[in-house]
Amino acid sequence: MVAEPTSRPARPHFSSGPTAKRPGFDEFNDPHGVLGRSHRAGLCKKRINKSMEDTLRILGCPEGYKAGIVPASDTGAVEMMIWALLGEREVDCFHFESFGNTWANDLKTLGLKYNSHKADFGALPDLSQANRANDVIFTWNGTTSGACVPNGDWIPDDREGLTICDATSAAFSVALPWEKLDITTFSWQKALGGEAGHGVVIFSPRALERIRNAKPLRPLPKIFKILGKAADDVCGGAVINTVSMMCVEDYLNCLEWVESVGGLEGTIKRTQANYLQVKEFVDKTEWVEFLCEEEAHRSPTSVCLKVKGCEDVKKLTKQMEEKGVAFDINSYKDAPPGIRIWCGATVDADDVGACLQWLQHFYTQSAKEPAVLPHSPNFSSGPCKKPPGCDWFKDTAGVLGRSHRAAVCKKRISKGMEDTLRILGCP
Repeated sequence: MVAEPTSRPARPHFSSGPTAKRPGFDEFNDPHGVLGRSHRAGLCKKRINKSMEDTLRILGCPEGYKAGIVPASDTGAVEMMIWALLGEREVDCFHFESFGNTWANDLKTLGLKYNSHKADFGALPDLSQANRANDVIFTWNGTTSGACVPNGDWIPDDREGLTICDATSAAFSVALPWEKLDITTFSWQKALGGEAGHGVVIFSPRALERIRNAKPLRPLPKIFKILGKAADDVCGGAVINTVSMMCVEDYLNCLEWVESVGGLEGTIKRTQANYLQVKEFVDKTEWVEFLCEEEAHRSPTSVCLKVKGCEDVKKLTKQMEEKGVAFDINSYKDAPPGIRIWCGATVDADDVGACLQWLQHFYTQSAKEPAVLPHSPNFSSGPCKKPPGCDWFKDTAGVLGRSHRAAVCKKRISKGMEDTLRILGCP
């Protein structure tokens, strides 16, 4: 018998993608040893599948529902469904904020027969117009508008078409009626402060049946090819393109945190406690009001406010950022000017209360500063704040939980590209 070699590779990572981390990498705690491994390796597929199994269990999805990871965050998840699946039936599109407007534009671009049911920012369209024979696409919670669908009573139980629900800022924060939802999408960067770039699709049995039997109605790029057995493959861990195992591990850590606060019931309670901090402030403050006037239709997560008597809201939010008491609370770029405070489950109610004290201070230009500072000033509506106690990343640049549009993040993005061009010797 030939003797074994006396030496072993210090790092036995020879995958062709994801490839080995650079020597000395220690920015992420990797107790399961997935970094530098192929996402197709048995170990990694088990971790991918565990993340989806835990998602279905924690969210309370019925038996027979399946979930898979897809490219390009929630946007990629929704557009995959639009491009791959829609066109067989007429479509009812209910849109009342920026991303819903994007879905409506996709339907128009593809030349599909659809009915536009639109409302302004802060309001909901007439949901009773849903036709049981049609496919329906809608946003559950308007991340950019502060409005939220209150329930699923308007969705027929005997519907013939499928419902496609963009639930990216609702998942893990509000109760969703799964028996009414056939295809549900979200991104863990919004729902639980996970890392960006990946979307999740949850399929009902009737959605899977249609997908398995569907034929492409148009040419599809690879990342949209979900029809036939591809959906079952994705839900079995055979993802369409390379996933970041670091992001998967981060999401699994987020799910462990959800369990530690009482599961879905606990995250909903935390979200409501945060929203109530804002509601109590608005109720007693004359110069601020909700963008969504109908209380039953207000979002408890992406809370959007109108500021009266303030000609430059961005100056106000810049003062908050420079003081380090609230990051990334400007309204969305195409929404009415105002303030948007993320109140999802990973944010602490005490921090929301402290943020509002500082908002009062800067609005009134009071000489006396509030005595309390937020423990964490991260209120971005995406990427959202990491769960309390997150200790598995080394974040020396202070970018986690910050909007990718924030100056510090844009500087880091730009530096990455500038260094790439320089090191590769690009002209």
